[in-house]
Amino acid sequence: MTAHRLVGLSAPRIDGHAKVTGRAVYASDIVVPGMVHGATARSTRGHARIEAIDTAAALEVEGVLDVITAEHLTDLFPFYGHIVTDHSILAMDKVRFMGEPIALVIAEDKRIAAEAADLVDVEYDDLPVMVSVEDAMDGDAVTIHDASYQQGSGVFWETLPVKNPGNLAHQAELAWGDVDAAWELADHIVETTAHYPMLYAYAMEPYCAVASYAGGSLDVTSSTQHPFMVRNELARIFGLHLVDVTVRAPFVGGGYGSKSWTKVEPLAAVGAWKTGRPVKVALSVEEAMLTTRADSGTVVVRSAFRSSGEILARDFDIVFNTGAYADSSPSILEKAVHRCFGPYHIPNLRVSARLIYTNTVPASSYRGFGAPQTNLAGEYNIDRAAAELGIDPGELRLRNILMKGDEVLPGKRPLDADLADDLTLLREKLDDAPPHTAGFRYGHGFGCSVSDAGAFPASMALVRVLPDGSAAISTGAVEIGQGSGTVLSQIAAEELGLPLDRVKISQSDTSSTLLERTTNASRTTTIVGLAMQRACRQALDRLREMAAEQWSVSVDDIRVDAGRVMHESGKSASFTEILDGWFGTGAGEAIGIGIVRRVDETAAMPPFWEVGMSGVIVAIDEATCRVDVARLVTVGDVGFAINPAATEGQDLGAATQGLGAALFEELTYDGGQLVNPNVVDYRVPRMGDLPDEIQTVLAERADGIGPYGAKGGGEGALNPIGGAVAVAVSRALGVWSDVVRLPITPERVWHMMHGGDT
Repeated sequence: MTAHRLVGLSAPRIDGHAKVTGRAVYASDIVVPGMVHGATARSTRGHARIEAIDTAAALEVEGVLDVITAEHLTDLFPFYGHIVTDHSILAMDKVRFMGEPIALVIAEDKRIAAEAADLVDVEYDDLPVMVSVEDAMDGDAVTIHDASYQQGSGVFWETLPVKNPGNLAHQAELAWGDVDAAWELADHIVETTAHYPMLYAYAMEPYCAVASYAGGSLDVTSSTQHPFMVRNELARIFGLHLVDVTVRAPFVGGGYGSKSWTKVEPLAAVGAWKTGRPVKVALSVEEAMLTTRADSGTVVVRSAFRSSGEILARDFDIVFNTGAYADSSPSILEKAVHRCFGPYHIPNLRVSARLIYTNTVPASSYRGFGAPQTNLAGEYNIDRAAAELGIDPGELRLRNILMKGDEVLPGKRPLDADLADDLTLLREKLDDAPPHTAGFRYGHGFGCSVSDAGAFPASMALVRVLPDGSAAISTGAVEIGQGSGTVLSQIAAEELGLPLDRVKISQSDTSSTLLERTTNASRTTTIVGLAMQRACRQALDRLREMAAEQWSVSVDDIRVDAGRVMHESGKSASFTEILDGWFGTGAGEAIGIGIVRRVDETAAMPPFWEVGMSGVIVAIDEATCRVDVARLVTVGDVGFAINPAATEGQDLGAATQGLGAALFEELTYDGGQLVNPNVVDYRVPRMGDLPDEIQTVLAERADGIGPYGAKGGGEGALNPIGGAVAVAVSRALGVWSDVVRLPITPERVWHMMHGGDT
């Protein structure tokens, strides 16, 4: 590869010192003069009509300024939803899940607001509670949403979901070839069912927003991944122009998709609008777990093979539980359809998917975006077929795996990765057997995935070369802990020929940074990085033009290198000298704007294919049935790692999050009650749960469209983990299940050991 000064090196994170010293400012740290606090009174029913709301007792509490209910919002458009506007800010005619906000109490301090919220009394007319999709899909089921909703404010689909009958929120299909005919040609058919659990993303920082409303202008600071999307929603709610709404995201304490779209911002905004005071709404972890979760899913997959291992056909039936509101789940379902069948040659395919409303916490974006739920089903099915056909599972995959340049989805960007080589790298690192200990059973498993990632290729970045030769760079992309500020600064410093400490980045403020529609889909390094690279090059072109004018030479004979502008004659000047000579001393800047849109190299969709290659070796304690991971291997096919240490950290973080779903995490309902919305009963991986051996491999072939050949990463390593663990457990126990269910707890291992499914 071409030698670089700063990219390709593990530069220290530019936000690292502030974060480890506690000086980093998050939304929850924001204090505004005159600020008061909001707390929600939440539904104690899973499904009921609201007959009456009595706020008198709460209003009598000293320090309470106001209690807001849906009846106070009639002058606004009190709904939000980027895809379907089905979510009311405060429950109106009915509640659809236990824990839904009904009233917002505004008080001088947070404790008073919370105590007063407990005094809000609601009279209900109970309706049947449907927690499972089976109940919600029953022909006699009560309809959870009996109104038609508008198109969301942030939708960019070519076709929009329509109002569906009953509790069907959305449906999607994909097909080619003749699946039914393929069954007749098959030598072997394998059918399996997989259940993926309800998960909470568990970002360290719960949801928080601080809002001020004055003079027809709204200002919001929020822990959001999508400040521009939220701005659009708030403008529609209040009937304001976009210029009248500012949304900024300071440091965000993790997102993993859960802080996508709109969450608590409307609550803080209506509180400020109603009271005329700045209002902070900061949720507890327990309240955050009542705000959003990942879609749970059941996937039935049937695959047809020749005896040689060639895949003839695959048939997927996908059902996702989206909870009480749609949020981003219609888009997640669409992506699940695209990602379920794996990176294989499949001549005949049929996928049918349904998204179902239930009386549970609304589902939303989660790392992997539809891939983890369906990859579990598809990859477990492949491994079971390998066992039944007597073919090595790696060899079976290699006989069917797509090659670079092959078509994954009809009419989409060809595959931009060498999956066969990635799989070989993975197997090499996984096959060295760890020491075996008496009393344990060992098994290995691995999985593959490709995801149509990168979201929509639209991005803008701003670069200003300042009078002293330093550079201020700006982007609307949000730093959610993934290291985007560091990576984008490395790209800018590399392009401008400056030391990293002479580049400073500002991010995520709709009033001062250029529009960045989303921070999701592993897109920032590739898409925003490309915009930043172009902005730097435009700024340098402007410096070249200034120099050419001052020196009376052709701009074609001028180049920029190592922070200096040089003519072929040998004449050179610093950035400061060029700016001072053109504007006058200290009087001007060189500005570049980088734009990425869906043309040229970013015309084909998706912008890139995100590869998932992960494998594990598990050790099962025969006495306790506990599953430990002895070895974890990931291969990050990222094209070019701008910051290798950060890239490896993203892969390890994603894989660890996948281990949570595979072995520990599950939101559990008893009737309409979520029984474990807390940090004790909802079990996430701890340090002691990390694998004994961890190997992260970076495959860098410079085959991406991003800067220096980069492609996105950060989600891929998670997607195959569930299937890899399930397969490893099956191999360790010598038991292949018709039905596999995550998480694989000791109880479920015990059932497998004694002849049952998970």
